Amino acid sequence: MNDCITLAHGSGGRKTNELISELFKKHLGNAYFTADDAAVLPRPEGRIAMSTDGFIVSPWKYPGGNIGRLAVCGTVNDLACMGAKPLYLTCSYVIEEGLPISDLEEIAAAMGETAREAGVYIVAGDTKVAGKGQVDKIFITTAGIGVIEDGVETSGKLAQPGDAIIVTGDVGRHGTAILLARDEYGIEADVTSDCAPLGQAVEKALEVCPEMHVIRDATRGGVGTVLYEITEQANVGIRVNREDIPVAEEVKGVTGLLGLEPLYLACEGRMVMMCPKDKADAVVEALSGCKYTKGAKIIGEVTQDNVGKVVMATEVGGMTYLPQPGNELLPRIC
Repeated sequence: MNDCITLAHGSGGRKTNELISELFKKHLGNAYFTADDAAVLPRPEGRIAMSTDGFIVSPWKYPGGNIGRLAVCGTVNDLACMGAKPLYLTCSYVIEEGLPISDLEEIAAAMGETAREAGVYIVAGDTKVAGKGQVDKIFITTAGIGVIEDGVETSGKLAQPGDAIIVTGDVGRHGTAILLARDEYGIEADVTSDCAPLGQAVEKALEVCPEMHVIRDATRGGVGTVLYEITEQANVGIRVNREDIPVAEEVKGVTGLLGLEPLYLACEGRMVMMCPKDKADAVVEALSGCKYTKGAKIIGEVTQDNVGKVVMATEVGGMTYLPQPGNELLPRIC
């Protein structure tokens, strides 16, 4: 096989077959992985959830992950937010001519490792090669299917006044890691992305609180955007406590220096959950026992006041509105 991707690798001929058999199958292969035109799969019982997402992160590799891990986590977490156990993924690659094969192998290896960790099968895929300069290294699109647990129904529109609001860990980490990886500001800080599959954490939370109302993945736009979206969906208000919002000290340092709000920076391993207040402590305890959600905290509550607004209690005891989300602070972060 060549050292770099060539246009021939996307032709559908011998080079494409080499890429599939010698690289993709090596890292992504499983009992359902197919070379046919479509995967044939066992039909799950009950309701299913389906999601699709595209990933164009720049740079493709950053502290704590790469676009391959991100592509799996992004889709399995979207399914988990609906109370679904992820089962199957498909993936499509658009690769720039000239990308080193070693880079593609690193990406595929991360996808395979993360899929196995998440308990999901990558069953089919597609590869296209674009000319030099037509794509920035590599773009990946994934689609996923999962089966929803009996009795579970989650949606932003189900938030109710009195619900406790939980965030599953410190916020703003992924966006900060990408910003530093671009090295545009000359800032040095030890920040790694929070990119992680959260299906197990959702399962544990639902075990102690099957009546969970809302689970949302705080990706682009961060936790702040998720909170505002839910005020609109459910026609409610939200109050959060600034001092309860977990932000790592290194993230505080970078965002403070650049004047950025951590609540509006992307996360790729954090969720916002809303549940009846009497179940909130049990949910936090369950999350705290999982690998990627040990820092879960209650940060506020849903209210019937200030509908459509997010009110924040400040460290000095005052109250202020969290500004409405504006333009994307950092493009191409996922």
